[in-house]
Amino acid sequence: MDHPGPPQFVAVGDVVQLAPRDPDPEATYRWSVTEAPIASEAAVGDEAVEEFVPDTPGRYRITLATPEERHHLTVRVFPGDHRPTGEGAGTAGIAGRSGYSGYSGHSGRSGSARGSGGESGFASGSGSGARTEPAGSEDGRPRVRLDAEIAGDVAIVRATPTPHPDSSRDAGDLDVEFLLDDRDGVTRGDVTVDDRELRIPLAAIDERIRVHGVAVGASYSVADAVSVDRLGDGEGFGVTRLNEPPAWATDATLYEIYVRGYAADDDEAETTFEALEKRLEYLDDLGVDTLWLTPVLQHDGAPHGYNITDFLSIADDLGDREDYEAFVDAAHDRGMRVLFDLVLNHSARDHDWFQDAYRNPESPYRDRYEWQESGEPGTYFDWELIANFDFTSLEVRRHLLDAADTWAAVADGFRCDMAWAVPESFWKELRERLKAEDPEFLLLDETIPYIADFHEGMFDVHFDTTLYFTLRQVGRGHEPADAVLDAIEGRASSGFPDHAAFMLYLENHDETRYIVECGDDAAKAAAGALFTLPGIPMLYGGQELGQRGNRDPLAWDHAREDVRSHYDDLLALHDEHPALGFHGDLVRVEYETAGEADADDVVAFGREGEDASYVVLLNFGSDPVAVGIDETVDATDLVSGESRAAEGGLTVEDVAVFETAD
Repeated sequence: MDHPGPPQFVAVGDVVQLAPRDPDPEATYRWSVTEAPIASEAAVGDEAVEEFVPDTPGRYRITLATPEERHHLTVRVFPGDHRPTGEGAGTAGIAGRSGYSGYSGHSGRSGSARGSGGESGFASGSGSGARTEPAGSEDGRPRVRLDAEIAGDVAIVRATPTPHPDSSRDAGDLDVEFLLDDRDGVTRGDVTVDDRELRIPLAAIDERIRVHGVAVGASYSVADAVSVDRLGDGEGFGVTRLNEPPAWATDATLYEIYVRGYAADDDEAETTFEALEKRLEYLDDLGVDTLWLTPVLQHDGAPHGYNITDFLSIADDLGDREDYEAFVDAAHDRGMRVLFDLVLNHSARDHDWFQDAYRNPESPYRDRYEWQESGEPGTYFDWELIANFDFTSLEVRRHLLDAADTWAAVADGFRCDMAWAVPESFWKELRERLKAEDPEFLLLDETIPYIADFHEGMFDVHFDTTLYFTLRQVGRGHEPADAVLDAIEGRASSGFPDHAAFMLYLENHDETRYIVECGDDAAKAAAGALFTLPGIPMLYGGQELGQRGNRDPLAWDHAREDVRSHYDDLLALHDEHPALGFHGDLVRVEYETAGEADADDVVAFGREGEDASYVVLLNFGSDPVAVGIDETVDATDLVSGESRAAEGGLTVEDVAVFETAD
């Protein structure tokens, strides 16, 4: 492929990592800046993977010379003082880096480190992106959605911009900028832009045209993208929204399996995968449909499996590849999908490459790792058993792409470990590579805290780390219950587009059990939040049993029936009422608690779908509470099936859901 990928929207001073795609480690690659604003002195070096730092707003053209041909990449650069700010925005100026030298949180192009203004041939709207006022928190990052349709002999791409929730602007005050994908052969002269529409004659499209766009105010949005594709056999054209999550994923219920503990009680199975396969009937009965397995590759002996020694081999303590594939096939037979835990940032220090490179400057593997001045490898959080890869090495990129190809063929998606620690250029390449083979393949990022720009051509679904931490704080009594609504609304405040999807969770293999930290009462309410707030719920194996150890073998014989029954009710509720999931709108409702109840323990909110709407009550306290709401509802609780009508409103013990009256 070689071409470095889609056009880029960045700000002055951001670092853009330039890398050839599908690289040949033996080939020679050279970069140059072939077009730039007249005042720019920005340049690139002589390595195959380079960092480009624009110094002037405007439009740049970066050229990659490969052994076979030359490729061009457009970079649209906005003024640095228009760099988006706020929660989930990223870290300025370190884009494209794999991050160890003190950058412990964000890698890749700086997500929130973006701005607006300057020149562009594809600006539209009231001000053509030429505003000069800096972005303020009261006028934060806008959002945008691109849609396309075929009308006669032209394709029309329409942009719908949305102001930041706290902005003083309305949508009419926002501009839109479009960029054509340099790979598709359609030029700026082939298209016309009128207000928020870009029109492309179908005759100008060879195989496809991808259009990328941002909304521009005092800052600018995460880019969205659409593709118009010529279909085979003269069937016309199709359109695809490139950053939309797979439809199946937004309706999924995830379940994380800690592979070396989940079925450790099975003494008869010949392999761990066989033991896990025998648990599929249980998982099917539970009602989950997507299984995330912790790493299954060859490792250094640590039971979590994240210290990998061989990226192409199944861990021999679990079974072999045939055993793994038999498990996946058995899951598929039950209508379940399987997510493979993809670990790309590092290897174990027991990896053959590292063993050869450590304290050996002459090693051919030396440049495949990051190194500190002390001679120790780059790492995070004082982890002593791993070493960070250096993604400027074509050998590293080649090897990890090959590994991803290998396991994508026998999985339905990747849960991407430490996504923030891998360059964005690599994630964008990987996404396009995998989606070309299977558009329904899922990419789920672990990024703490989340970064809005990771929805720009990288990931479909994001860990909702904000809601996770908020639920912990509410459960401890450190935040009022209505903080969960602020957490959900914070997605838009952070700049995530409305089509971004989030995985909701209370615990995983890295965290203490919620029930241990916050107690039974809060745990039941928090479970209700997973299944009634917008997103994709995830359970960590044993959560539904009242398990108290986070990596211990599951205590199947000591499962708590009351906890399991509660989750059974919530899973059934979620399946029966789609408006409670990803697709329903979240609305605030007026409510008050009766008597002497602590109002901070309770929150009420509405969920609205196409065919029905609901009011949800959550109570994190220890005693039932009567809640008065400013809505007319059927008093039958859809969780318990019982009437909750009471003097002063509706009674809620932990979670209750009511359908609103017509």
